[in-house]
Amino acid sequence: MNFDWNDIPLLLKLAESGNMAQTARELGLVTSTVSRRLAAAERVLGIKLFVRDHAGYQPTAGGTIFLSHADTLVDRVKTMLLESREEAQAISGVVNITAIDVLLSHWLVRHVPALLATHPRLELNLIGDFRELSFTRRETDLAIRLNRPTADAALRMRKIGTLGFAVYGARRFSGATRKDWPTLPWLSFPDDMSRLAEMQWLERIGPTQKIRLTSISMIASACEAGAGLALLPCVVGERLGLTRMQDEPESQRELWLLSHKDAGQVARFRTVSHWLSECVAQEADLLAGYSRQP
Repeated sequence: MNFDWNDIPLLLKLAESGNMAQTARELGLVTSTVSRRLAAAERVLGIKLFVRDHAGYQPTAGGTIFLSHADTLVDRVKTMLLESREEAQAISGVVNITAIDVLLSHWLVRHVPALLATHPRLELNLIGDFRELSFTRRETDLAIRLNRPTADAALRMRKIGTLGFAVYGARRFSGATRKDWPTLPWLSFPDDMSRLAEMQWLERIGPTQKIRLTSISMIASACEAGAGLALLPCVVGERLGLTRMQDEPESQRELWLLSHKDAGQVARFRTVSHWLSECVAQEADLLAGYSRQP
């Protein structure tokens, strides 16, 4: 039989009052239950914890040592719970955010100073990554993704906006029409990323020449350098001052905000999640590709 740690408050209360009936009343128990649990604890521990005299129940020498450690243990558990609750409610500590790299570098970083001015104890890790990082393994805390995730009991998810894409190029391509697109060089991901919607769109254009790069940041830089045309998020093309080859967005993707289902219980995650939603709402037209303002 193992010791029942739930008996510790009972034993401490009995030592405090010295009266079994009073202990039972204060704990909402009957006296026989207190007596039975005391006897069970002494049996499991193999020591006599209390003796009864004219003054009531008094701890034995062994009981005094045990209760001293038990009192310390209870105090440490209370401190642990208090500090854990305070930490969960404090707007401080690390928050990991993942999204496609250019969305972070060309858009979100511009909003970071205002957040940190309000909450100077926050630490943000901005992780540019296509992969679906794990919330369970704490690879990320919040994620902005460009497609609705599959159902996952561990996730909270909600649509927060739209990301528009358009064709951009350097100034030297400004006179090109849509009919010219297949004959011009295009900046593309490697062929092993053909599952991406942007790659499938480019396949329909059928360019005769592709320059393959492994990240949107590289594609954006190559486009800025005049190496070719690229289908880019409008917010990126506008920030870089690239020539937009069309008035309306070529395509749009949904923006989904993901978090672990328990993130809402932690103040820093809740605060940053709200901030991300507000950032998207403030620049909804720019993100969706309708605003041409840099």
